[in-house]
Amino acid sequence: MILYYVRHGDPIYNPDSLTPLGHRQAEAVGRRFAVHGLDKIYSSPSVRARQTAMPTCEILKKDMVVLDWCCESLAWNDMTVEYEPGKLTWAFFHGPTRDLFTSPEVRALGDKWYTYPAFENTRFEAGVKRVREEADKLMLSLGYRHAAERSGYIAEEPTNERVALFAHQGFGLLFLSTILDIPYNDFSTRFDIGHTGVTVIEFSASKGGFCIPKVLQHSNDSHLYKEGLGTSYQNRIFI
Repeated sequence: MILYYVRHGDPIYNPDSLTPLGHRQAEAVGRRFAVHGLDKIYSSPSVRARQTAMPTCEILKKDMVVLDWCCESLAWNDMTVEYEPGKLTWAFFHGPTRDLFTSPEVRALGDKWYTYPAFENTRFEAGVKRVREEADKLMLSLGYRHAAERSGYIAEEPTNERVALFAHQGFGLLFLSTILDIPYNDFSTRFDIGHTGVTVIEFSASKGGFCIPKVLQHSNDSHLYKEGLGTSYQNRIFI
């Protein structure tokens, strides 16, 4: 199985939608998926994610399945910190929290990093466990049972399907760290996802075999280059 994780296109956050550029990016990623096709298409319930998935659904004549647990607002509630009274930001953007994430003391805790005393009043543990539970259900429905003790999957019903999930940056860093069994504090401080960036993960094993998911590409944006749209990181650094 090939799992594609796709961030939404250039957004308008209020009201939730895509900019004209975001719609063009969505069309570009749809043409990318038209080359080899998809068997299943999932999306976050947000408008910007569904609008990004729609050209792909139309080109491939596939229905979109909305997964409510992929909503960015849920991840925001769990994985943010207060940097000023009443103001929140993603933990991986917050300098003091980022410093803790990369400290030897926190990293030594491995996948229980959220038990560090300084995180006692956060929702980090609840967020990690929520996404783990839902991601395990999704993967099992696709034929792969999470084997936590080995940081991989048992291929109970392996397939050659191509599956795409259209969602977000903040949720995506939590989801991808979960799927790959990489502690969120390590993953979120070292990786990011651009607009319509496509992360490609291969699950390769025979029936009953053990599978370690392998990242073939992360936040790939070649479809934007192909369409002459140019690429940038958060509309800030042109790459």
